[in-house]
Amino acid sequence: MSTLSDDPLGTTDPLDPLSRERGHLAASRAALRAMRADVESLDIRDVTANWVNAEVLARQIDERIKSLADLSHTPLFFGRLDYLHAPPLSTSLERGDPHGAERAGGAEGESFYIGRRHVHDADGDPMVVDWRAPVSQPFYRASKKDPMDVGLRRRFGYTGGDLTAYEDEHLSDPAEAATASKLLQQEIERPRVGPMRDIVATIQPEQDEIVRSGLGGTVCVQGGPGTGKTAVGLHRVAYLLYAHRERLARTGTLVIGPNASFLHYIEQVLPALGELQVAQATVDDLVAHVEVRGTDDATAAVVKGDARMAAVLRRALRSHVTPPTEPVVVVRGSRRWRVPAHELEEIVRELLDRDIRYGAAREALPQRIAHAVLVQMERAGEAPDDRVQDAVARNAAVKAAVKAVWPPVDPAKLVLRLLSDADFLAEHAAGILDEDEQKAILWERPARSVKSAKWSAADAVLIDEATDLVQRTHSLGHVVLDEAQDLSPMQYRAVGRRCSTGSATVLGDLAQGTTPWATRSWEEALGHLGKDDAVVEELTAGFRVPTDVITYASRLLPHIAPGLTPVASVRENPGFFAVRAASGDADVVAACEELLRNEGSTGLIAADARVPALAAALAEAGLPYLGPGEETTGRTRLTLVPASLAKGLEYDYVVLDEPSAVVAGEPDERTGLRRLYVALTRAVSGLIVTHTRPLPAQLG
Repeated sequence: MSTLSDDPLGTTDPLDPLSRERGHLAASRAALRAMRADVESLDIRDVTANWVNAEVLARQIDERIKSLADLSHTPLFFGRLDYLHAPPLSTSLERGDPHGAERAGGAEGESFYIGRRHVHDADGDPMVVDWRAPVSQPFYRASKKDPMDVGLRRRFGYTGGDLTAYEDEHLSDPAEAATASKLLQQEIERPRVGPMRDIVATIQPEQDEIVRSGLGGTVCVQGGPGTGKTAVGLHRVAYLLYAHRERLARTGTLVIGPNASFLHYIEQVLPALGELQVAQATVDDLVAHVEVRGTDDATAAVVKGDARMAAVLRRALRSHVTPPTEPVVVVRGSRRWRVPAHELEEIVRELLDRDIRYGAAREALPQRIAHAVLVQMERAGEAPDDRVQDAVARNAAVKAAVKAVWPPVDPAKLVLRLLSDADFLAEHAAGILDEDEQKAILWERPARSVKSAKWSAADAVLIDEATDLVQRTHSLGHVVLDEAQDLSPMQYRAVGRRCSTGSATVLGDLAQGTTPWATRSWEEALGHLGKDDAVVEELTAGFRVPTDVITYASRLLPHIAPGLTPVASVRENPGFFAVRAASGDADVVAACEELLRNEGSTGLIAADARVPALAAALAEAGLPYLGPGEETTGRTRLTLVPASLAKGLEYDYVVLDEPSAVVAGEPDERTGLRRLYVALTRAVSGLIVTHTRPLPAQLG
């Protein structure tokens, strides 16, 4: 492996390899500008039939222009592959790849530059190949043992947006020993300010296998801190949109995160990869049928989140169907057509046995009654058609019968009655929930109406379940569910409804479950999601957390998740790590100031109850800080983070205040230790633990 770095940017020697690579970068940027200019110059005035088409086309063109933006501080390409032979034509046609020309072959020994997006010259020849293209795959997977017909893999190093170094691996040369990539390590450890970045330049082989897995199957990724599971999930979306763009354009994609701060942190990853149409939401956003103004205690929340509540809701809903006792008499002209009660009962029983949605069955009932009338008409010698059947279905007598037998049900009112009426709940929870469980979820003061009720987040999920029982929830093509370990079974069901006909990428870490209903096993969780056949993958190589930090945090694993494999950091740099006894908040502030002398971001993580005091201490010291979800800048690089919001976030350096307070802030010790494990593993380069109280015994 050879490396050339820190070459003066003014080098122009055509024989100098770095100079030639800079020349290719400049030419590629010029080509990208030309591609954007071509789109901007499009005149659509004469190609649209009406103003609606014009608006749609104009929006598509605007999105295309945005996707062709050249971000000055984002490398246009980060690697190069020199093939020994021309890539076979078959690789250009697999997976429905829209850019087959990118690797349809070429001269023997052809080179391909690997980057974030496709760039072509005026003749349509590729200057940069999209990282998702099949021809790019060896950049991530080729090795000395399996070079995948690659003679040379070159990685590029950048300072800002300027190409300043390169590093070569001669994969087909047995004389050259395999060594760790210094540029790869530098990219992984590069300080960050601002939102989460993509990892296209550093995807590892085991991550790439997950990223490129097919659209048809659901994948569950168990990954400890720093294993890159969130990045893998986002890059899988980008890959699927590349390989199945038309299909997912019709069905839609969605990324679900634990809270708004987390979604804000990751929101720039997909746009940086040219994907602008992926929606983001929390589970609470998905089930926002009512305004959430109340909270549940842990016992009530666990019962409401239990999958058995789905059976209770189904019973309660179906109880509204009343067996008919009177016939339906339809008058048409001088004739009267009578459908007897026993025949109506058979129709109702058949619809119930089919177990279709309550609302769909209610819509089908008048047509079934009308069909029974039409059979009588035909027996009497008449020849009714579909228009007659529709007219009978709209007949006042039929409408009245449907309303009496199968009345409309408002999902929120159904849940309101269950939580307010002890007798109604007992009737439909019998044999499902015991008396204590029923008592736990009953409201002390029944609400008068849906609007006046103080709904909790768990109540909103129940309403979503009831809504789906009435009318099917729209399904998307693919859903990414991050930090999934914290979801209740009922929340899993809510997400599963959004991908019932599609697939999902489930991301999480059982050791980081910090809710009373936290996931006990992925098999159980995937069952609630409706994806029993999902493949479970485990990532155990840590790229983002320093060795000393993850080793210290892993002391907690036997107490919080004894079956999990500890994360093994693959970084050569052990990172900075210190545990310090403090005399007060001034020492915590001093630790923050110490870490802020380094380049990059710093997070001060503390128990939620400690945040106000630390905020006051920072203000008194004149140290500016941000809250979670606020974007760091070069001037303000410190973020004060309540421990409850730390999950999924990363900072170059972290000060963790008072570990015992983090543990004590949770309802039980196991949950508290899991919260502490999360807080300990947010640092990418260094961690200082400060404490005035004794450390939790589990830390040794």
